[in-house]
Amino acid sequence: MKTEFYINLLNEVQEFENSEYCKPNSDVEDFRNWMNHKKYVSESPTKLMKNENHQVSFLDNEICKQVLLLGRFSKQLIRKSLSEFPEIANEEFTYLYRLKDEPLLTKIQLTEKNGHEKQTGMQILKRLIDHGLIEEHSDDDDRRIKKLTLTKKGEELFHDSVERVDMTSKILGGKLAENEKKSLLELLLKLNDFHSHLHTEHKNTEISQIEQFFL
Repeated sequence: MKTEFYINLLNEVQEFENSEYCKPNSDVEDFRNWMNHKKYVSESPTKLMKNENHQVSFLDNEICKQVLLLGRFSKQLIRKSLSEFPEIANEEFTYLYRLKDEPLLTKIQLTEKNGHEKQTGMQILKRLIDHGLIEEHSDDDDRRIKKLTLTKKGEELFHDSVERVDMTSKILGGKLAENEKKSLLELLLKLNDFHSHLHTEHKNTEISQIEQFFL
């Protein structure tokens, strides 16, 4: 390996140490993340847009990209952590856990609380029913309305998987400090509140009309 490589590496380390990303307890993983971030910024899609003379919002585009990436990473991690529980290893676990927290929801209510379209939600619910994890009961006041509850098998699967889900949640939080997690949670709740309103009240609204909400 050429000496020039070590010289360049030391220069990178020095740049990292002089950056705001370097903390007193920074390790190799922090340095690697900084290198990845530096590389990303130099090849940002927004840079491409500017080169092509498109006017875009750098901040909003970055948020969009990071949200999408985090969604993909979280799905991969959830599938891995719940591989021992194939009945709920995908979107199913969010339905099972929501119903445990809020029993006696209708199919539509449970689907909407999970942010899915009706068709997607019905497919997930069908799989949970077929696996014997949830069941339907007639409402006491209106027999035409069906409410959902966990079965005994669903209750057992919930308790068996809690430890794995908690472990996954901690990993998804990364190395954020406690105060950073609280700040992030506050912002995510605010953002999801906005999108929950769009999802329930403006399902058929054109994107150009939705944009007017910001003007």
